[in-house]
Amino acid sequence: MLNDLRDRLGPAAVLIGPEVPERNRNDWSTQAPARPLAVVRPCDAEELSQAVAGCVRAGLPMVPQGGLTGLCGGARPEDGWVALSLERMVGVEEIDPASATMTVRAGTPLEAVQRAADDAGFFFALDLGARGSCAIGGNLSTNAGGNRVIRYGMTRDMVLGLEVVLPDGTVMTSLNKMLKNNAGYDLKHLFIGSEGTLGIITRVVLRLFPKPACTMSAVCAVENFQRVVDLLGQARSGLGPLLSAFEVMWPDYMDVVTGRVGVRSPVSSGHSHYILVEAQGTDPALDAPRFQQWLERLLENGLIADAAVAQSVADTRSFWALRDACAEFFPALGPHVSYDVGLAVARTDDYVRQCKAALAERIPGCESVYYGHIGDGNLHLVAWVPGLTVEAQPKAAMDETIYDLVRAFGGTVSAEHGIGTVKKRWLGHARSPEEIALMRTLKAALDPAGLLNPGKVV
Repeated sequence: MLNDLRDRLGPAAVLIGPEVPERNRNDWSTQAPARPLAVVRPCDAEELSQAVAGCVRAGLPMVPQGGLTGLCGGARPEDGWVALSLERMVGVEEIDPASATMTVRAGTPLEAVQRAADDAGFFFALDLGARGSCAIGGNLSTNAGGNRVIRYGMTRDMVLGLEVVLPDGTVMTSLNKMLKNNAGYDLKHLFIGSEGTLGIITRVVLRLFPKPACTMSAVCAVENFQRVVDLLGQARSGLGPLLSAFEVMWPDYMDVVTGRVGVRSPVSSGHSHYILVEAQGTDPALDAPRFQQWLERLLENGLIADAAVAQSVADTRSFWALRDACAEFFPALGPHVSYDVGLAVARTDDYVRQCKAALAERIPGCESVYYGHIGDGNLHLVAWVPGLTVEAQPKAAMDETIYDLVRAFGGTVSAEHGIGTVKKRWLGHARSPEEIALMRTLKAALDPAGLLNPGKVV
C-alpha cells in the first residue's frame, strides 16, 4: 500500500522506515520517541484522502501531525503507525475583507496566519508561545487558548468553516463564511478540540477582527488574592471590551523569572501577586488616557500597591517577557513537569496554596511555581525535584496530587492543552461517566475501524 501510494503521490510524499525524519517520531510531550512505519506528506485533501483510505484498507493505525508542539502526546505516533503530516499543506488561500474571514490550509504556522491578517489590515486574535512552530490545524484540533481568551474566546470561537478528511477517507467540505448559519448541526465543533481522533482538518475559515490601533499594558502588584479578583472585576467594568489579557503571577514564579531567568521586573518585589493587564483600543487619543486614568484611580484607592505602565512598544514587550519567561524554565530550573488546569477564578489561590503544600509534603524536595491566564480561569504550574532527570521526576505522584486536588475543587484537568495520552487516565476527574460514554459513542460512529489516532483522549 505504501509503495503504491508513493507511486501516485511522488517519492517526497511517502517516507518509509529509515527515511522517517526524527521530528515525526514525537511531539513536545516528554514521552520516548516512537518508530512509525512511515510518514505521508500530502499536498491537499484529495491526497490525504487517498492516504487515509489506503491505511484503512491495510489496517494501519494513523496519527495526524501538524507543528508537533503539543504537550499531551496527541500527535505522537506509536511504533508501526503511519504519521500523516500536514507540513506541505500550507498557505493562505483567500482573505475576504467584506466577510472579515481568511481561508487557510491546515499546515500553515500560526505566526504566518497572524502576519497575513496584519498585512491585510486585520487582526487574528489567537496567540501562544509556540506561534512560530505550531500549525493552525493543530491549534484547532486542541482548541488552543493562549493569551487573549478573556476577550476573543478559545480557538473554536474564531472558526466559521472547515474542510475535514473523515476516518474512512471521505472529504467533507463545509467552508462556511457566515456568522449566522443554523442549517442543521454545527459539525465543525465535532472536530475542533477532538485532537485528530474524529477527522483530520485540512482547510479552515477563520474569523478576523479589526486591527487594534493602540495597545496599553501595565504590570500591577497587589497585597492579597482577593485584590486580584477585585482588580479583574474593575478591569471588566472599567475597560469593558478593551480588556484583552489578564495574566497573574505568584511570588514563587516571579522569584524564578527575575532571579534565575534574569528578566527585570518593572515593579517592586515582596507583594502577594503580580498582574499583567493589557487593553487594545481603536483610538490612541481616547483609549490610552482612559487606561491611564483607570489605573490611577485604582492606585489612589489602594486596590493596587504598585504599578508600571508601558510607555512604548519596547515596554510592552518587556512586560510580556515576564509572562513568556516560562519558555526559559528548562535551562533555569533543569528538568521539570508542566501542568495546565482550569479552576473557578475565586478559588484559584486556595488551590495554589493547598497544591504547593501537598506536593512538598508528599514528594521530598519537590518545588513548584504558579502562573497563568487567570482572567479565564486557566492556571499553569511547574513542579520538579532539583537534580533529577526528566525520566526520574516523580511524575506519577505529581499527577495524582495535582489532579486529585483539581477534582476536589471542581476544576478541569486540561484548560487549553488537550488530553492526548498523557492526561487520558485523568479525564474522569473532569468529565462524568455519561459524558465519556457519549465521547466513545461519537468515536465509534465516525471511526468504527478504530484506526484514526486510536487510544487518544478516550
